[in-house]
Formats: sequence, C-alpha cells, structure tokens
Amino acid sequence: MAKILCVLYGDPVTGHPKEMIRDGIPQLSRYPDGQTLPTPSKIDFTPGQLLGSVSGELGLRKFLEEAGHEFVVTSDKDGADSVFDQELVDAEIVISQPFWPAYLTAERMAKAKKLKLAITAGIGSDHVDLQAAMKNGITVAEVTYCNSISVAEHVVMMILSLVRNYIPSYKWVIKGGWNIADCVQHSYDVEGMAVGTVAAGRIGSAVLRRLKPFDMKLHYTDRYRLSKEVEEELNLTYHANLESMVEVCDIVTINCPLHPETENLFNEALINKMKRGAYLVNTARGKICDRDAVARALESGQLAGYAGDVWFPQPAPKDHPWRTMPNHGMTPHISGSSLSAQARYAAGTREILECWFQNKPIRSEYLIVDGGKLAGTGAHSYSEGNATKGSEEAVRFKELTVV
Repeated sequence: MAKILCVLYGDPVTGHPKEMIRDGIPQLSRYPDGQTLPTPSKIDFTPGQLLGSVSGELGLRKFLEEAGHEFVVTSDKDGADSVFDQELVDAEIVISQPFWPAYLTAERMAKAKKLKLAITAGIGSDHVDLQAAMKNGITVAEVTYCNSISVAEHVVMMILSLVRNYIPSYKWVIKGGWNIADCVQHSYDVEGMAVGTVAAGRIGSAVLRRLKPFDMKLHYTDRYRLSKEVEEELNLTYHANLESMVEVCDIVTINCPLHPETENLFNEALINKMKRGAYLVNTARGKICDRDAVARALESGQLAGYAGDVWFPQPAPKDHPWRTMPNHGMTPHISGSSLSAQARYAAGTREILECWFQNKPIRSEYLIVDGGKLAGTGAHSYSEGNATKGSEEAVRFKELTVV
C-alpha cells in the first residue's frame, strides 16, 4: 500500500461550504480538440463542489482509504518544519496544484527515497524540478487540458478589464463616487487593437478564438506554427520571433510553459520593445516576467496595465511589489481553479492514480516525465532543466501574514 501526500490550498475563511451556490455545472464529454475528459472508473464527489481546498481533498479520500492507502492532506507546504517536508520522507506519491504549489526541488527529492510519482492537479508542472525528476526516475504527470478553457476565459476577462479601466471604475462606486472623468481617462475600446499571444497551444488558441468576435487584429508566436487552415480561419499573423510580435501589439498575453528558456523572458529589454502604453497579461507563470521590470514599466508608463494571476513564489509574500504597483489587475492564482475546472482536474487525478495502482499506462497527454526523460506533453512543451530555484522565498508568506 502507498502513502499519498496531497498539498491543497486552505478552506474559505468562513469554512468549507456546506452546499453549492449553484445546483450543478454543464456536463461536457470532450474538449475542443476532441480529447476526452478524464475517465476514472467513478468519482466520489458532485461536480461543482469545492474540491481544491484541504477539506475538499479532491474527492479522493474514500477511494484511497478503501484501497488501503494512507492519504495525508495539508496546506502547510513551505519551510523545513512544514507538514509537507515532514510527511514527504516516506511518501510514494505527491499531489500538488499550480495554484498552491508544493515546490518539489532536487533537495526535497533527495530526502524522499520512496517517491515515484508527482501529480499536478491542474496543468503546469514547473513547480517540480524536472531535471531532478528525470535523474531520480520519478514520473511526473498533469491533467492536460482540464482547465485550459478556464484560463482562456480569465485572460479575456483581464484584457477587457484593463483596457476598459474596469477595476478603478468599480472602486469609485465602492467609494460612493460618480467620477466619470476619472474612470474614462484611461478607458479604450479593444476594437481594432492588435493582440498577440506568446504560444498558441490550447490556451493561446482558445484566447484568440474568443477575441476574434471583438474585431481585433490577432497575432501569435510559437515554436510550432499553426496550420494554414487555422491561420486563415482566424485571420492570424504569425511571427517567427517574439520581438517582432511585441513591437506591433497593443496587448500581449503570455500562454507558454515555464522552463529555463522562458524564465524572465519578459525582462526590461523586451518590455521596452513593446508599444508605449501596451498592456501585458500573464496567466502562464509569474517567473516568465522579471518582477521588478514589470513594476518599473508600470511606474514609467511604458506599460499601461499588467494583469495576471500567477506570481513567483506562490503564495506571494505580502511585500511582493506586484501587490502595490500602479495600474495592475492581479488576482491570486485562480484562473484555472474554477469549480468547473476542479471537477475535471479532480477526476483526472483519480484517473492517473487508478492507472498507477493497476499498472496501466497513463495517458501520453498527461505525461511530463517518464522513464527518465521528458515524455508525452512534456516532450512537446518543456525543456530540460529546473525552474524551481528561489522557491524558498515562499516561506515569507507565512512570516508576513496577509491581513
């Protein structure tokens, strides 16, 4: 029997909800590209429940304990005295989320002699040192596509919120004001603007499809060019390099994975090549952007706005400059953790576990590392290397409690 260590974010401050706010969620069978949704043998939850917090337990406890496994769930993940570090030493399987990542560094892997499988309940496994996972023979898997559309919807929301100056306008209402001039002095239409995505995979392509009805000029750059049919259908302009795209775009949205080649990709030099007053949206990974360069660009006016829900580290300490920089629309990492998405990534996590315990192959689209090398989706999306360096800064979230 195995020990499974699961790291999830904390419950709502008012406690875990006793009932759902809606009676249910739409039932889907396939993703837009035809891939089937997760197919576990069964689930022990009602889709639409809060599953991603510690009390939700991804709906896994009944399944795992009836099979005789030990299941430990915690939100305490950072620092040598954390529950995660204490329980990791004899865990065979670790489950974590991108939204509240348990940074699985080489140092932690060295202490976890029994660790064989790391599952990301969601998409994006950069919180795992992939190089160390390959070296140590650890399989890494994630629930591909489970929340791609969720993130794409969030991107569109943030683009409209920035360009239309929604957040400051909303704040005037809260203050009791009617300050129309203050609100509209930074408000524009997206119609006719040029928007470009860094990567046009599942999320990037979905963003472009959702922005097409707004009559925007659509651009993209990617290591893999889309088909001629898709380019013509969406009237896309392809850029062979990132620099040529950012120079012509009013809005840039980042939708690529984090790995050593994309770490700090948006540094001061690249941001200065963007149009003055451009908008930058990042729901990919915080470390793709140079933290201080973004803050300086907002202060100088080089960027008119920055929005996203990804930070580094996560959770972000109270003194993280993105909390207080001007003209931002930041949220905690929530874009891929809607209740709709949670039902899919919880079911996908169970599907991976069922395959593992039954010695059946895990879907190739779920695999990131297998057999000591990048595999499946990992071979397509990632590069060898480690992007977890510096994750120990997350300890300061516990020290600088957010009020």
